[in-house]
Amino acid sequence: MTLAALLQLSSATLPVGAFSYSQGLEWAVEAGWVTDEASAGDWIECVVVDGIARSEAVIVARTMQALADGDLSQLERINARCLASRETRELLAETVQMGRSMHRLLVTDRLVNATVLQLLNQIEERDGVCFPLTWAVAAHARGVQANAALIGYGYATLENLVLAAVKTVPLGQSAGQRLLSRIGQRLPALAQAAVDCPLDHLTNFLPGQVLASMHHEHQHTRLFRS
Repeated sequence: MTLAALLQLSSATLPVGAFSYSQGLEWAVEAGWVTDEASAGDWIECVVVDGIARSEAVIVARTMQALADGDLSQLERINARCLASRETRELLAETVQMGRSMHRLLVTDRLVNATVLQLLNQIEERDGVCFPLTWAVAAHARGVQANAALIGYGYATLENLVLAAVKTVPLGQSAGQRLLSRIGQRLPALAQAAVDCPLDHLTNFLPGQVLASMHHEHQHTRLFRS
């Protein structure tokens, strides 16, 4: 049950719109920063290792811990910390849109505690709810363990970035699979680091991605929303 649930949450078919975002990669290709498999791998690995694993993965870990402890008062603080870490309009809009879509799924699947859903409603109406928090709520409700959930969340993000690279660089499917295999090997260690990371140590210092995201907001021709 939990493995199937994790595969569902990590699948590219999860209807939250992840396929429509590149997190700045599209501009990096436009600018000539990413031109081939090697440079795409460097870019994606940096985003996953120095960005996602140290920020969004920490949000997932801390949300799941708060839910396990029954400390629902932490959810608002966690959400606010995540939203504050989004440096550009596009990156903020991305996590809020995907969070809203995930929230709608939580309402329909009937697995989430009613009190948690009510709190999510309040957070979304007031500030917008971030995607990693709602994803963590879904994983916890399905009984997925934190380490496994974080590997799944990391893989889903990695896969989305690789697919964006395949479309925009462009790369062949075999190149995409090589990137998934190489970078994916790092996910278990990154998941454990996120489990051990306090919320106040969350960081996502990726100036190159931020610059790419800022430029992408004004990019004339584009496939992706970020």
